[in-house]
Amino acid sequence: MIHFVLLISRQGKVRLTKWYSPYSQKERTKVIRELSGVILTRGPKLCNFVEWRGYKVVYKRYASLYFCMCIDEDDNELEVLEIIHHFVEILDRYFGSVCELDLIFNFHKAYYILDELLIAGELQETSKKTVARLIAAQDSLVETAKEQAGIISNIIAQATK
Repeated sequence: MIHFVLLISRQGKVRLTKWYSPYSQKERTKVIRELSGVILTRGPKLCNFVEWRGYKVVYKRYASLYFCMCIDEDDNELEVLEIIHHFVEILDRYFGSVCELDLIFNFHKAYYILDELLIAGELQETSKKTVARLIAAQDSLVETAKEQAGIISNIIAQATK
């Protein structure tokens, strides 16, 4: 089971977090600070697995972001490394070569993509095409809602004149 997902920049700024196990806000802050210190100081030639507090943290650096997932000690690290890569490939496909700014300004879409991949810390969908189709459907619903909100606001503006 995946306990949490962290996306951290090289400067130590948190870009995305998703918690699947209960942690208080104080614990979350402590976990982020501790793991940031551990992961950011590791050399690029070292393996992408860190034993931490009885868990394993699997991470992978893509450009300026570290994608980290905390798993149980007996879970398969290579499978989680593939899940991270799968997530990055879907982000790349959606944003067209995803960068840190895409995640900053469109964090809600990054969360939506992550929610399509993982539910309760377990892999839900492995098909990139299915995830892309679901994201396109969600984007279509959002656009329809924006159009309807615009029409309603125009009606209200005309009625109040």
